[in-house]
Amino acid sequence: MAHPKRKISKSRRDKRRTHYKAEEPTSNVCEQTGETKLSHRATMVKEGGKKVFYYNGRKFD
Repeated sequence: MAHPKRKISKSRRDKRRTHYKAEEPTSNVCEQTGETKLSHRATMVKEGGKKVFYYNGRKFD
């Protein structure tokens, strides 16, 4: 089995891993409420005591 010939220091190991970063999720502004939301998600609005969802400008009950 292959194994390292010398110990890799923590700083060298961490330098190699600097390129792997978590990306921030993209967010959009809802047309109906004006609040920020994650893309490809429906926005819930209460209309007359009833929950209504909006997605892509269309209303879903």
